[in-house]
Amino acid sequence: MSPNIITAPVRAMLVLGTRPEAIKLAPVARAMAASPLFEPIVVTTGQHREMLHQMLELLRVDVHTALDVMRERQQLSTLTARLVDGLGEVFRAERPDLVIVQGDTTTALTGALAAFYERVPIAHVEAGLRTGVLDNPFPEEVNRRLIGRLARWHFAPTPRAAGHLAAEGVPDAEVFTTGNTVIDNLLWVLAEGTGRGLFETGLRRVLVTLHRRENQGDTMRAMGECLRRLADRGDVEMVVPLHKSPAVREALLPELTGHPRIRVVEPLGYLDFSATLASCDLVLTDSGGIQEEAPTLGKPALVLRTTTERPEAVEAGAARLVGTDPQSILEAAVHLLDDPVAYERMATAGNPFGDGHASDRIVAQLAEDFGADAGPDRGVVPLVASRPEGPGSYSTA
Repeated sequence: MSPNIITAPVRAMLVLGTRPEAIKLAPVARAMAASPLFEPIVVTTGQHREMLHQMLELLRVDVHTALDVMRERQQLSTLTARLVDGLGEVFRAERPDLVIVQGDTTTALTGALAAFYERVPIAHVEAGLRTGVLDNPFPEEVNRRLIGRLARWHFAPTPRAAGHLAAEGVPDAEVFTTGNTVIDNLLWVLAEGTGRGLFETGLRRVLVTLHRRENQGDTMRAMGECLRRLADRGDVEMVVPLHKSPAVREALLPELTGHPRIRVVEPLGYLDFSATLASCDLVLTDSGGIQEEAPTLGKPALVLRTTTERPEAVEAGAARLVGTDPQSILEAAVHLLDDPVAYERMATAGNPFGDGHASDRIVAQLAEDFGADAGPDRGVVPLVASRPEGPGSYSTA
């Protein structure tokens, strides 16, 4: 970037379409809005339209433009084409200086691709995650790899993620290890104290989230049967916020409906979900972000997948990759519920995903590269996104 000092706010367009993207880009948007150096412009694509805008309002993020491209059971190819076209129009009209995408969704991929076509530089938040299996998770693994070829700034959440990018030939000067912005937002929300947890009893509290495409169908139906068997213990209260996907509902509702200790609820707002996570004892999930949030709160997480792009939690001992076999899932959950030593070991393993200041590092680095200081102190230790030891480290000095 040019070394010239910023004379007008940098028009930073943040593109998001799903709830996880909103959660992880909200602290970046808030940090930019608090700085005179940036003008954040939030564009939503509507992948999770029903829950997205209300949540963004609660997270104090203003939406500038909202696309409406979703159709029921829409094919990925159709969605991708519609998003590239719609976002391209927005970029041409708004002429941003920078486009920011997050993670590995279809929105993130198309936001990066449309920005590339319009010759707008791209920043990728949560860059460098890899499973090494091209179609697992599908299509996220391909999405994140393709974005990695298009972005100018790669904000990796962990040293491992930064190492993946280095191994793929991304220049060191473009990779910055910042921690994960999901931790920033989780701590902000819990400090606000406005969420309501859904657990109601003094039983062992188990939070379950399932939605992955690769788990849908027979695999997910078997998982539902496994969850019912776990609840049959009698000492477990289970809360299952059910994804809107018809395929998820077709698989899980027949197995879970009607059990006295299983509460199947509509998808929770982020504030209530955070409060429910904070009050649970155990997490069973095939989600990605929860693998990062649970360790922050000392909640052991069993990951119901065959691969994970977040092995740091597994290596730290805060999560365990148990696969999708129902018996293996049941045995792993029972082990943690019945063995206090094993439970405590996971609950106290710590969080490898950051300290709650990732957004400050991201904004500071972009400010530096656009030719200015990081801006006035906002009540935290000054943060500079740097790599004094090469990719894989960050500094608070």
